[in-house]
Amino acid sequence: MTSLRAELKKFADPKKAKVLQGFFKTGPGQYGEGDVFLGLKVGDTRLVAKKFTSMPLEEVKSLLESKIHEERLAALLVLVEKFGKAGNSGRKQIFDFYLANAKNVNNWDLVDLSAPKISGEFLLDRDRAVLFRLVRSENLWKKRIAVLSTFTFIRNNDFDDALAISEILLNDSHDLIHKAVGWMLREVGKRNLAVEEGFLKRHYKGMPRTMLRYAIERFPEGKRKAYLAGIV
Repeated sequence: MTSLRAELKKFADPKKAKVLQGFFKTGPGQYGEGDVFLGLKVGDTRLVAKKFTSMPLEEVKSLLESKIHEERLAALLVLVEKFGKAGNSGRKQIFDFYLANAKNVNNWDLVDLSAPKISGEFLLDRDRAVLFRLVRSENLWKKRIAVLSTFTFIRNNDFDDALAISEILLNDSHDLIHKAVGWMLREVGKRNLAVEEGFLKRHYKGMPRTMLRYAIERFPEGKRKAYLAGIV
């Protein structure tokens, strides 16, 4: 584990770290408060993680508890690699470990790069009740894990749970949830526009503006303006 941390530090860039500290809202009262960055590109973190895929879960857990963002990201990328290579029992162990440590999957990129490939893949052909418990959590990141897990379902033309979770979150107060839900609705539309528009026509007038903007981002200009004007 020490060597993984040392490998990450080889790519550290203090100037980039300062930019990332602002981009990921690490100031007092912001969603990433206290997060510390080394200043790595995601691609470099991924390259390092791929060298340590045999790392035992107790060491992954220690990295997930780090205050350094890229160390937590590397831990999650190790988990993604492990999950992809594991059999059914191994995948179950990694899925359970992931959810047990969800409090440390605590920024939007950490969720987005792990949830579809771990919880989404694991639940693709299983009962998904756990996602409906997560989405009703008070924890922002658990809710985003629930949303992003549905990305895997959507890619497999399975939209029902994505829409159900989106409906639950229509009145959520956080911008990062608005963006995530709008993004998933847009992904539904890429595969079945009628399904997305059916959902939007029921809810677009009351949904948060950011959520709507993300959902209709790829619509033709005239249709997009009609939704934003509330005249569809």
